[in-house]
Amino acid sequence: MRLTITLLLFFCVFFSTKIKACSVIYYVDTISGKIFIANNEDYWYDTKAYIRITPRTTKQFARLWYGWDNFAQGGINEVGLFFDGAVTPEDKIPDGYGRPIGNLGDDILANCSTIKKAIDYLEKKKVALTNAHLMFGDSTGNAVVVEWVEGERKLNWISDNKLIMTNFLLSDTVKGNYPCYRYNLIQDNIEDLQQSQEEATLRTVGNILAKAVQLPVSDKTGKIGGTLYSTFIDITNMEFMLVYKLDNTKITKLDLKEEFQKLKKRKIKLE
Repeated sequence: MRLTITLLLFFCVFFSTKIKACSVIYYVDTISGKIFIANNEDYWYDTKAYIRITPRTTKQFARLWYGWDNFAQGGINEVGLFFDGAVTPEDKIPDGYGRPIGNLGDDILANCSTIKKAIDYLEKKKVALTNAHLMFGDSTGNAVVVEWVEGERKLNWISDNKLIMTNFLLSDTVKGNYPCYRYNLIQDNIEDLQQSQEEATLRTVGNILAKAVQLPVSDKTGKIGGTLYSTFIDITNMEFMLVYKLDNTKITKLDLKEEFQKLKKRKIKLE
């Protein structure tokens, strides 16, 4: 699959203050019913990112996650539960809750099979995020973005076969980072796809997200940031692809059905 990268001239003005930006979409095709996920991870280009694949055990699911520093930024497990996160404005969390300890994403993928169980896991561990929200989706066509606003948990469920997450709180847009051109661009293009009556593929959904990438730019110190990687998942067929640093010669493609049958843990360095 070749992705078309579209230049957005206005992205770089505020890039240095939004280096941790992210764009995620969960989409259920209205024609075939297939489920697709796409994500842009916008971060510093010197980050040592990688893919980690862990086999199943008698008590835990096989899973794949992508991230760095032994922390999952997003991923999927063998039963089709997906998650990803994005930075948001700071807000209050419920009393008695705190930041995650350890590798939260890996723990959820290892132990949870559905969105409900993932949400219940957060409640059991008393985990809440002060400056981020989480998207969960599964193989049933259901998805939700979990947020914590003014000390309360908010659940934003999929509507009209799509759920989009960038860097503003869906539950309270006045908190900041709104309006978001990336969110609006993705939403408009998904609506165009739906109206076209064209059957969606991983390529068409991927190209929609490609229009919201952030091209590399240097800050005042010369440090380069932009879309570090983009991930694309066909949950229905369990296919995974990652494009590194917007370079179509640096693509990792994986058949997740095969990967999750393997018995050894694997780490794929992105370079």
